[in-house]
Amino acid sequence: MSHHSAARVSVRKLTLADFRNYGALSLDLEPGAVVLTGENGAGKTNLLEALSLLAPGRGMRRAAYAEVARDGGASGFAIHARLDGPDGEAEIGTGTAGLEPGEGGRRVRVNGANRPADDLLEWLQVLWLTPSMDALFTGPAGDRRRFLDRLVLTVDARHGQRALDYEKAMRGRNRLLAEGSRDGRWFEAIEAQMAETGVAIAAARAETVRLLAAMTARLPETGPFPQADLAIAGALEERVGREAAIDTEEDFRRALAAGRERDRAAGRTLSGPHRSDLVVRHRPKSMPAELCSTGEQKALLIGIVLGHARLCAGIGGKVPILLLDEIAAHLDAGRRAALFSILEELGGQTFMTGTEASLFSALDGRAQFLTVDHGTVRPTA
Repeated sequence: MSHHSAARVSVRKLTLADFRNYGALSLDLEPGAVVLTGENGAGKTNLLEALSLLAPGRGMRRAAYAEVARDGGASGFAIHARLDGPDGEAEIGTGTAGLEPGEGGRRVRVNGANRPADDLLEWLQVLWLTPSMDALFTGPAGDRRRFLDRLVLTVDARHGQRALDYEKAMRGRNRLLAEGSRDGRWFEAIEAQMAETGVAIAAARAETVRLLAAMTARLPETGPFPQADLAIAGALEERVGREAAIDTEEDFRRALAAGRERDRAAGRTLSGPHRSDLVVRHRPKSMPAELCSTGEQKALLIGIVLGHARLCAGIGGKVPILLLDEIAAHLDAGRRAALFSILEELGGQTFMTGTEASLFSALDGRAQFLTVDHGTVRPTA
């Protein structure tokens, strides 16, 4: 399926209660491009963060839910969205308002029924780019793993639970190491779970990278956003696909068992998919992304996200909602115009923020322009 025939899903109404700097907000939205402008600190990114919580996970800022709730608010926060999609309207709600004391996480409701957060992917996918991601290629490997895992999650709803299960098992193993335990049965049980979930995580990552490469190969070799070659530096990811999963699991389990004393000395588990890294190269220049200029890195990152949006539309049947925070600030006029054209071609709903409406002048008459002013949002005059 091409993105031309993929289903368009859009948020038609967004309602917030005690979220960040919004005490109460009810906002009618249009499909297509939505441009949010206002001065720094006005609350533009807060709106994108609320939209990002319509997807599984902790949102684009990865903030603790207690930090998200507005200071002085009654109790917790609430986000409600009315979606318009191929199957008609749907109502999604999430937040911490009304949770019992000690009840962790957030509640998710779809059409009035409590649902696991991963079920949100049945209704929409959400991708984002933020200014903090401009340092993705030069920053720590953990940031690149999280970026890759977010891409995986939009095409594989089970990936998030696998990652949680792996992290929980690894924390249990690290605790046994720290306590000096020599209980082989406990280690064996935990390491068996780490091997099973770890190989599944690695396989999902490798498959997503393969699919992205296939999508990239279908695009023109030249364009405003250079093609990126992606690879994963990780023992498990490099093996999956070349051999049977059961063999990879068994070898990883044995490696964990053999590495207990080494890991005990280090105080943590030193091997596994939690140590893998996403490796990106600028294809036209045949250059590692981390050695490219700041502008080239930004263009590469945008190209990866646009390619993944096409991939979601092609294999998932839905065009994802894109959240592009301060996207136009470091793009020249030519690249801005090219970006807007590509987004229009994708046909999905895209939210873009900026301090100056003039940066989005090419979208006059083709986008919904809203002005954000410290807890209020109004149509741009």
